[in-house]
Amino acid sequence: MNDITMKLQADSLIRLALQEDITSEDITTNAVMPEAKKGEVQLICKQDGIVAGMDVFARVFELLDDTVQIDARCKDGAAVANGQLMAVVTGDIRALLSGERVALNYLQRMSGIATYTHSIARLLEGSGTKLLDTRKTTPNMRVFEKYAVKVGGGYNHRYNLSDGVLLKDNHIGAAGGVKEAVRMAKEYAPFVRKIEVEVENLDMVREAVDAGADIIMLDNMSPEEMREAVQLIGGRAETECSGNVTKENAERLVHIGVDYISSGALTHSAPILDISLKNLHPIE
Repeated sequence: MNDITMKLQADSLIRLALQEDITSEDITTNAVMPEAKKGEVQLICKQDGIVAGMDVFARVFELLDDTVQIDARCKDGAAVANGQLMAVVTGDIRALLSGERVALNYLQRMSGIATYTHSIARLLEGSGTKLLDTRKTTPNMRVFEKYAVKVGGGYNHRYNLSDGVLLKDNHIGAAGGVKEAVRMAKEYAPFVRKIEVEVENLDMVREAVDAGADIIMLDNMSPEEMREAVQLIGGRAETECSGNVTKENAERLVHIGVDYISSGALTHSAPILDISLKNLHPIE
């Protein structure tokens, strides 16, 4: 995540998360630490995985204390191990205490997504098929979760509804069929936008190809049907398969020959990576 993204999107979202956690004051911290005092705390990994979100973790504390210092011992994308020291955070103890939960929520969630994504991306290595995320993200967490997918070795599908045309079953139903939906999309959307169509059977595949779809998503079809669909499309459109793809079943899709595999599980079902802030103590 670069500085521009942080300033334009992340800062405002992090502030909202902090405001959610501190509506008026941190009563507990103010009780035990009534005045500013410098301290440090260790960020320790408690589970093997892939780290993502170190800049977001640091930014939480920076917004509470502009003198805070983060001595990071790992970078996003690095493999971390149980017991590993990931960083040392130094600053006003009040900020360290008040920001702890929000900072860890971001880091644990993002690292969990990166770790889960990495586990599936490894299954696809050498196949020529790319692993994509979806819009099945936590509200107000999309910028962080999609970034974590990239850190884990996946790729981003469209970011939001303004980012591309994806004609799903209900769009097709509203338009009156695949052919009509594609025609209307071509008339309305800017010519630089690709048009993707979600199909559920081989008849719909034929309709999508004939209508000139740029990408055809094979949704909840059997591996055998998808292989037949790829042959039927014959390179006339890019191909994507989707439908309850998880790390337990992704391997069965490796040799189908699709260009992309999309998985909502990357963001909606990835468990957090267990990370803690420990050994807080005053210094100087």
